[in-house]
Amino acid sequence: MNRIAGLETEYGCLTSDPSGPPTAVGRTRNWVFEKNRFGLADMHQRDWDEPAGNGGFLFNGGRVYVDMGHLEYCTPECISLIDILRYDRAGDAILVQALKDMRLTEHVSYIRNNVDHYSGATFGCHENYLVRRAAPLTESNILSLLTFLTARLLYTGAGRVGSSPGAELRGDITRSGPENQFQISQRADYINNDLFEWVQFNRAIINTRDEPLADARRYRRLHLLHGDTSVLPTTLLLKVGTTSLVLDLLELDYLPKLILADAVMTFRSLSHQPDGPWLVPLVDGHCVSAIEVMYQYYERANSEFRGRDPETDVLLRIWKQTMDSLGSDSDSLVGQIDWVTKRWLFRQFVERENVSWGDPWLKSQDIEFHNVDPSRGLGIALAQTPSDWAVSPSEYTEAMRKPPADTRANSRSRIMHLLKEQNLRYFVDWEVIDAEGISSLNLLNPFESNSDEVDRWAKQLATSQNSGT
Repeated sequence: MNRIAGLETEYGCLTSDPSGPPTAVGRTRNWVFEKNRFGLADMHQRDWDEPAGNGGFLFNGGRVYVDMGHLEYCTPECISLIDILRYDRAGDAILVQALKDMRLTEHVSYIRNNVDHYSGATFGCHENYLVRRAAPLTESNILSLLTFLTARLLYTGAGRVGSSPGAELRGDITRSGPENQFQISQRADYINNDLFEWVQFNRAIINTRDEPLADARRYRRLHLLHGDTSVLPTTLLLKVGTTSLVLDLLELDYLPKLILADAVMTFRSLSHQPDGPWLVPLVDGHCVSAIEVMYQYYERANSEFRGRDPETDVLLRIWKQTMDSLGSDSDSLVGQIDWVTKRWLFRQFVERENVSWGDPWLKSQDIEFHNVDPSRGLGIALAQTPSDWAVSPSEYTEAMRKPPADTRANSRSRIMHLLKEQNLRYFVDWEVIDAEGISSLNLLNPFESNSDEVDRWAKQLATSQNSGT
């Protein structure tokens, strides 16, 4: 990639404990930070809803905390697609190990999905992309970006059984498209807006809050709320990789001039069309195929970036193969694209067990598709990942504790290991670290894995502690 990216995953929790998920979530969070097992717990209140001890930063550069009752894991800052995959799945691995060590595997499960089938509630997988401050954010470019973010659903959707009333019960908008017993996206029914500042109750495709968590003079952060949590590695890497390429086009002011008549309604409508025809209305009155729309973004990226580096060439190849297959033989994507794989599996299940698509048993299977435990997850067991994107179990294990070597997560992890040995109060955040008696260490450049300033601050920390201040 040509930019820093990261994911925030909110996990669903299943438990047989009468006290419900909050107890299991709290125990898991405490286990992560007990005796600094995987990181340092927050010593200060971070926000009105984040008291001290609610979470903390991890030695791998990421973060774990409780958000609205859900356990949330944030990857460290990553600059390669393989690192995105490694560190995303490191979060799963930490949770699996926690349940094993606490002997809770028979009573508690963590699920990387986006829908509570019982209550109808949703929880998210937020994507974060660093964007240069000088990027030309014209109206036409933003609307073109919305078009891409809407149409990419065809290969990024996680799939789900049934649908949720979502915004319709609040009278916001009416659903467009047929009622299906299976749809492409888990989040589509809950997206109410194209652009909005806040993340709850009026969920938007693009969150407009300007919070770069970096040098605000040079960068901004694109924060996306509408994407599904990906189970299969190919879906995950296509989601992050193609979005990063389209942002490269945006920064070059080279996006195709494609504007949807209504991005939100199109997003929902596409989700309710697992069999197509995936026609999308443009603002000029024409209707075109969503796949044809995606090809236009692909062609621009291919002409501009092919040959830039091996990672980009692999991404472009798999992106085109995926779109070709969606348009001709979607079942050839089983093991690669989440919603295609889930639908293929559930079709067999429905036929073999002679149950309806509305049977609660199928909703239970829907949840197990997303189980983070490799011995139980139905989805990951079917993975057919291209060899270029294969990651070994040992790499996931290493990513549980070690940060990426080529981003500022490396500096943050280094300082955290030093703080672990000191008896003083500290404050750790993405772009700043504070400790008693020492001026703040600012980490404003996410691309900088180490610096003289970090070296000097580490020496000050050692001197301060040795002098007893």
